[in-house]
Amino acid sequence: MTKNYPAPPNLPHSFSTNFYLEDEALIEEVHGSDEDYSYLTFENVIVRRSILEKITMQRTKLLRFEASNTGFKNCDFSNLDWIGGSFHQVTFENCKLTGCNFAESYLRDCQFKDCVINFGSFSNTNLKHVAFENCQLTDSEFYEVTWKHLFLVNNQLDNSNWMRTNLRDLDFTTNQFSKIAFSMEQLNGMKVTAYQALTIATGLGVEIIE
Repeated sequence: MTKNYPAPPNLPHSFSTNFYLEDEALIEEVHGSDEDYSYLTFENVIVRRSILEKITMQRTKLLRFEASNTGFKNCDFSNLDWIGGSFHQVTFENCKLTGCNFAESYLRDCQFKDCVINFGSFSNTNLKHVAFENCQLTDSEFYEVTWKHLFLVNNQLDNSNWMRTNLRDLDFTTNQFSKIAFSMEQLNGMKVTAYQALTIATGLGVEIIE
């Protein structure tokens, strides 16, 4: 495994199936599945050492949400709002996160695998040891992100916004985009292919003469 890659969740050997979401809920060592909590608002929910699978929370608001050592699998969190959330050793696998708002959240040792996160927002987040793999991130927001050990592998980043984010040593080479937004003063040291460099230069208004 790559050095500094996100650590996986530390999960128990057995789980309870007693899953119920409410204000002040402490969900610990639970395997919850096939529940729908869409269009609701919950406060101070904490999830620890659990697996949540096929959970639907469309347009739900989770205020002061915390998750640690937890796996989300095949969930539909479209337009879920968990601004300012805290995520530690959390995986999202094959989840629908279209329009999901992680703004101002703290993510450490988190992995997003095979997820649809188009129009998702990670603006003003603090990302440490975070990986996006094989994700759809079209029209996503990474505005003014603070990061350390961020991995971007085989994602679709078309029309994503990275303005005011320091890009030094960030590797974009395996990702795809035909249009992307960067702050010119933050481009120094980013890693791109020759074709990607041409795309970026064109987007900045540089006239390239062959």
